[in-house]
Amino acid sequence: MKTELKFDFLVDKEKNSITVKREFAARRQLVWDCHTKRELLDRWFAPKPLTTKTKHLEFRKGGYWHYAMVTPDGQAFWNRLDYQTINPIDGYLALDGFCDEGGIINPDLPRARWDVSFADVLEWTLVTTIVFYNSPEDVQKAIDMGLKDGLASTLERLDELLDVIGAPVESA
Repeated sequence: MKTELKFDFLVDKEKNSITVKREFAARRQLVWDCHTKRELLDRWFAPKPLTTKTKHLEFRKGGYWHYAMVTPDGQAFWNRLDYQTINPIDGYLALDGFCDEGGIINPDLPRARWDVSFADVLEWTLVTTIVFYNSPEDVQKAIDMGLKDGLASTLERLDELLDVIGAPVESA
């Protein structure tokens, strides 16, 4: 029997933010690796039925991840995540934005700062992502673009990958 894992999606338009909290039945190092290694990101980081294709990943302060989410018919939606700070296995800060295939950010779509942290909670790993936007309108635009359902689907794919690549943490 699979345990229900926490998924919170909290909108705070006064702070121009969305906080996503999600538990995973895996050790923190493995969950961290899935967020920071190209070969693992490409296996889960897109809502179904899309797939992920990394063009460039340099996971370090000042580095960036340039990738596309690709539809089954081949349409690519490009994105770029610029890493500002990295604290191995604990978290990272990055700027996220839609871009073109060359990595040029699209100024017409919301850009956000992602503050992602990883913590041990009992036998699970809790990933907390606080997404900061420039305005309440940008928060609403992200919501209207389907951020909540897209993240829920994407994080379910991470659960599926964790089931395949890592043994679940055993209860004491």
